[in-house]
Amino acid sequence: MALTNAQYDSIMRNYEKTQSRNTYLLDKRFKEIHEKIPKYQEIEHAISSLCIERGKQLLNGDSHATIPLHDQVSALSSEKKKLLRAVGYPDDYLEPIYDCPLCKDTGFLEGEKCSCFKQAIINLLYEQSNIKEMLKEENFSKLSMDYYIGEDLERFSQAVAGSKKFIEDFNLDYQNLFFYGTVGTGKSFLSSCIAKELMDKGHSVIYFSSSKLFDTLSKMTFEYRNKEELSRIYDDLYNCDLLIIDDLGTELTNSFVTSSLFSCLNERHLRKNATIISTNLSLEELSLRYSERIFSRITSYFHLYKLTGQDIRMHKKRIANRK
Repeated sequence: MALTNAQYDSIMRNYEKTQSRNTYLLDKRFKEIHEKIPKYQEIEHAISSLCIERGKQLLNGDSHATIPLHDQVSALSSEKKKLLRAVGYPDDYLEPIYDCPLCKDTGFLEGEKCSCFKQAIINLLYEQSNIKEMLKEENFSKLSMDYYIGEDLERFSQAVAGSKKFIEDFNLDYQNLFFYGTVGTGKSFLSSCIAKELMDKGHSVIYFSSSKLFDTLSKMTFEYRNKEELSRIYDDLYNCDLLIIDDLGTELTNSFVTSSLFSCLNERHLRKNATIISTNLSLEELSLRYSERIFSRITSYFHLYKLTGQDIRMHKKRIANRK
């Protein structure tokens, strides 16, 4: 997803702040050196005077004026470095300061986004995803098959393989995933694993627990003062590269929830933007709780993965209590 104007402006404001901070630091260094080494400033004035004089000569048609200028400026520059070293400063102490030397804190290198700009996008996406802290513990590096046996292991292995293929084909093929089954079997974990991999590649991901999503939309919808914010939220929900709705079924289901969920799923399908849903509901419970249209959308346009087995969170808690 391309950056919104607000996201782009936010990143560029950070570059402006960086430039201002580094300019301030450099000015502070110059004042420090001018106070400690008066001769340093005298040499700077001498270089400036030489450049002005040679400039006048060039304007008067003397094409050889730059030759002696180069030698004289080099000699004076060497003298400045000696003065700095004499009082314990490095040669480059008064060189321009950049957080990113490649693009000089502009964000762009030869007309393309610098690597630091791309990283800024990823950082911004993490901040706006709602799952920044969660992903420290829920990612593929923490994945383990040790909690599954038999049919449960087979199902989890299939879900992991499907998740990795989803990531691999993300730029090539529109897909959606639906993880369902018993409590604590890795549904939310796999959603988080996918989210981290895609955000690290610069894709926009938004995570909402089902209850939080519909509570937020409800408050925004029925409070007229929040119309602009509501519009922005819907725009993000419809247009982000990946939307994760976790724990579907934990919300208080009513006509508003059903209508909002259908609109979201339908709009994202029309725009070919991926969605992942996790739920503890069975398919039968899903069909009874939500409208036929929602059930049809999910069973028709999502890859379904059923996860079963012991509650891993409770298992880990019991082990921790024994220690």
